[in-house]
Amino acid sequence: MPFLRFQQIDGRVKTASNGHIMGADQHFDWAESARSVLDWWRDAGVDVLVDDAPRDWLAKAPPPAPLADVTSAPVVATPALPDTLDAFLAWRRSGDAPEGARPDAVLAEGDPAAATAIVVDFADADGLIGGAAGALFDRMLAAIGLSRESVYLIALTTVRPLGDRIAPEMLPQLGQLARQHLALAAPQRVLLLGQAVSRAIGGTDRGGVQGNLQRVNLNGSEIWAVSSLHPRFLLKQPAMKAEAWKDLQLLMGGPH
Repeated sequence: MPFLRFQQIDGRVKTASNGHIMGADQHFDWAESARSVLDWWRDAGVDVLVDDAPRDWLAKAPPPAPLADVTSAPVVATPALPDTLDAFLAWRRSGDAPEGARPDAVLAEGDPAAATAIVVDFADADGLIGGAAGALFDRMLAAIGLSRESVYLIALTTVRPLGDRIAPEMLPQLGQLARQHLALAAPQRVLLLGQAVSRAIGGTDRGGVQGNLQRVNLNGSEIWAVSSLHPRFLLKQPAMKAEAWKDLQLLMGGPH
């Protein structure tokens, strides 16, 4: 509210801002005052009533409705997953998969019969681990005597998620599907790249029983797996390349 200056004129008070006379003969316009208050609230962002009808805010709230009997709800059985690799790959790219049928779906690359399987979160614009991260990944493989042609590269999800982040609630289901994928491919060792993959398949973040080495249950069978850092992360944190190198050595050396 602006500050007003007052002056005495013939025994009456006159404001210096608008010249209105304040005194016994002052006329107060209630309608104009109400409009002014409403305009103020509208400018403050209050443009609707709290409720259409008056409400007793001091009245006690009614008791909550009883919960539904969940024991009587029908149980939806999870369909059995395909038990051959070819059938599983076809199913993962179909409309029955969690991601649906997508023309840009990328699920796996490399040799399905390879002794080493590597799981990443999702495909980049240039395929599974492309661009600068892909170039770094190729050098990492070469350092342990491997190449893209000699490993089986698997994606946790067949499509690239919005914001490059898989929703946490999707990880358990995607982890189950990835474990089935690995069980059908039957590699000798598995490298899990990135926290999302480690959580989905191994159930934990990077780290495990021996360093980052852990045993992973592949829907009935077990295999040694190493959780490591995604090349995408290593480009942002080059100082962590030494830790990634230890993980690669652990992958090839196995448990001691």
